[in-house]
Amino acid sequence: MPSENYLGNPLLKAAHVQVEYTEDSLKEYLKCKDDPVHFCNDYVKIVHVDYGLVNFDMYDYQEDMIQKFHDNRFVICKMPRQTGKTTTIISYLLHYALFNENVNIAILANKGSTARDILERLKTAYENLPKWLQQGVVVWNKGNIELENGSKVIAASTSSSAVRGSSFNIIFLDEFAHIDPPSLADQFFTSVYPTISSGQTTKVFIVSTPKGLNMFYKLWNDAEEGRSDYVPIDIHWSQVPGRDQKWKEETIRNTSEVQFSQEYECEFIGSQHTLISGSKLRSMSYKTPVRSQNGVDIYCEPEETHAYVCIADVARGRGLDYSAISVIDSTKYPYVQVAKYRDANITPLLFPNILKNIAQYYNNAHVLIETNDIGGQVGDIMHHDLEYEQIFYATIQGRAGQQLGGGFGKGAQIGVRTTKDVKRKGCSNLKDLIESDKLIIYDLDTISELTTFVASGQSYNAEEGNHDDLVATLFLFGWLIEQRYFKEVTDTDLRERLYQDQLREMEESVLPFGFIEDGLDSESNFETMGDELWIKDKPYSTDYLH
Repeated sequence: MPSENYLGNPLLKAAHVQVEYTEDSLKEYLKCKDDPVHFCNDYVKIVHVDYGLVNFDMYDYQEDMIQKFHDNRFVICKMPRQTGKTTTIISYLLHYALFNENVNIAILANKGSTARDILERLKTAYENLPKWLQQGVVVWNKGNIELENGSKVIAASTSSSAVRGSSFNIIFLDEFAHIDPPSLADQFFTSVYPTISSGQTTKVFIVSTPKGLNMFYKLWNDAEEGRSDYVPIDIHWSQVPGRDQKWKEETIRNTSEVQFSQEYECEFIGSQHTLISGSKLRSMSYKTPVRSQNGVDIYCEPEETHAYVCIADVARGRGLDYSAISVIDSTKYPYVQVAKYRDANITPLLFPNILKNIAQYYNNAHVLIETNDIGGQVGDIMHHDLEYEQIFYATIQGRAGQQLGGGFGKGAQIGVRTTKDVKRKGCSNLKDLIESDKLIIYDLDTISELTTFVASGQSYNAEEGNHDDLVATLFLFGWLIEQRYFKEVTDTDLRERLYQDQLREMEESVLPFGFIEDGLDSESNFETMGDELWIKDKPYSTDYLH
């Protein structure tokens, strides 16, 4: 006679074992099916750190969470540490698997081991259900389970490949803000999420404690401001019974103010000693791009009379750091970041084409390239191969260090090297620009990098595990705006004069002895102004891509 237990486990019912219901148990079964709150309160058991296996006696906010999971397709929860968020959601997932046939549930966490630990907690709750509530077990592994009713639960790390090619009824994303590197969260939502959310009944639950301004921050903000279909659930630490001011003081004493702010107050800004003050970072709001195309996020389209500058930070294209571009409208205060580009895999050979296209689109913008590493190659391609003319040069001028120019001075080199002095001046100016609202940042990725750009010795760098490539474009802009040459080329009244000066410089370098006017040319290109001989105005192209 086959065993009624799965693989000899007395806590698990084997498949194809009939259960005889009493009138009371049948009524209770139907009540549990219709009321997940009742099911979780009365039948789910959890392992308490002090008391061992106990009934899951839910707090009010946990009951509210269960009901919202049941009533809505998309839910996002911002919750402090130790509020029972994982226990709450696995209780609902257990209910869903039991009372729905042929459903697939994915538990995804920042680490595969974490996801499997969550599945183990679900299995513990399942093992302690009465047999008349259980489905027969077909598969019972570390990474997945399958029940007799066709329901399956898998556990995996959150990645673009975790659920690709599969159909899921529920996706649970645990600690979504803590996915490392953060780009994995971006990849998940750009490549996988559209597929899994396209169904009519698919549910997506996102539960996390904040960690900086990342994809979770964007999803939360969009939900809170009604820009998405997600129902936001915000739990405060004081909603947990027993947590009062005394508990708060003890917790801060044993951790820190910063840690408490992030992990219990659920503030998105957790870093200390950031270049930009915490209060300013908290008030900065991102903007949704008006258009995104080929990796470029456009926040403001070019205006005909405006001057723009493109600042480029170049990486090697090996997926470690980003090649980044910020486009800034430098016409007047406040300066505005109107577009950005960021890609970790673009090669230095292809990057110049992207940079040129963006610069041309923004009214043939001036371009500043950081040349510490591979940037020099990008600058050479831009100048020699692509023949883009609006490139900033720099020369070393003694104690003054690098000075910006148009490439006509002795020793002029394309772009600028990020020296200690350049970075110091750039960071100082950037701090003043942003905190005094003289530079407006619309891009979320850029704001996110600013929240982890912190003091490091005598300088500032990205916190470990984070990036500062977009911030680099900004502090180079901070250095740029103090350069005399930049002030001249961005002064509308001076542009034509500067253009004529450059033409004259080039002519003089070619013919050091000057020009001789013999009067033979009836349409001379020269005219006399006072005692000086001037080249007459010549038309120059202002064409740019639209």
